[in-house]
Amino acid sequence: MSKSWMSRMLAAGVLASSSVAAAAAPGYPVRPVKIVTPFAVGQGPDVLLRIVAEKLTATLGQQVIVENRPGASGFLAFEAGRRAAPDGYTLVHMDSYHVGTQPHLFARLPYDVRKDFDPVTPLVRNYFFVVVPAGSTWRTIGDLIAAARTKPGGVSYGSWGVASPAHLGGLLLAAATGTDMMHVPYKESAQLFQSVAVGDVSWTLGTPVSAGPVYQSGKVRFLAVAAPRRLPGYAEVPTVAQAGGPAGFEVGGWNGLFVPKGTPAELVLRLNEGIAAALEAPDVRQKLATFTYEAYAMSPRDMARLVDEEIAKWGPIIKGADIRLD
Repeated sequence: MSKSWMSRMLAAGVLASSSVAAAAAPGYPVRPVKIVTPFAVGQGPDVLLRIVAEKLTATLGQQVIVENRPGASGFLAFEAGRRAAPDGYTLVHMDSYHVGTQPHLFARLPYDVRKDFDPVTPLVRNYFFVVVPAGSTWRTIGDLIAAARTKPGGVSYGSWGVASPAHLGGLLLAAATGTDMMHVPYKESAQLFQSVAVGDVSWTLGTPVSAGPVYQSGKVRFLAVAAPRRLPGYAEVPTVAQAGGPAGFEVGGWNGLFVPKGTPAELVLRLNEGIAAALEAPDVRQKLATFTYEAYAMSPRDMARLVDEEIAKWGPIIKGADIRLD
């Protein structure tokens, strides 16, 4: 067998595989598509994902199935996605904290979001409000910061667990203002917001959904929103920067979809376009708005940059506080 013959065969094989990938998109999909999520049925991100999956089913012409694999910090879902065939029929659902914080929180992370997955698109994003008791004497974020500076460690903030968005957001505010505030973790968000309502902790971060019962009953107030602009439906609530806080202070979250590494680019683009179309649907946008979420689709390349930004953002905060979860 000559080397030239072998070279021709290898070249033919490469061309054939390229042709298969190029031809994959026109007929795709020909069977149901599965999205593996680390969130339990009924949790906010799961509800939002199902809204998008239902619309995407109509867009793709095949059933889009949500498979819930909660637990183990998302590792069960991510491992299932990592091991799936890179054929466009399995997607993985992650949020920005899985992406940005876990590489810094675990010494032995069983997945690498950049090496094991390819980005498709974010789905939605939202921002957190600074929540204080209704009877708090603070009228602005500036008041909160002044209190923290006057009495280091005397201002407390609560969260629904170590390394949760509320915990990390509190650390971010303390770092940005040069203050020292006491973190008080709770096991459940409902318990946290009740404690804020009665003044057991000074403040926390939350959304109109997570703080819903105590907010609707008037037991807590939104002091500011950690966003670049005021949010629809809450125009009376200033941004942190507008209320005397640090400029550019933002704490929010997004969640999005990935595919196993090596999925043909044509299929990734097909999924990206289908999801973007689903998110543009007026009924989907209306449903998202009830959760104070906004559609957040972008190209796979832009999402890759977003992933890099999240990892870079949280590394110094987590390392500075010496937080480890293993």
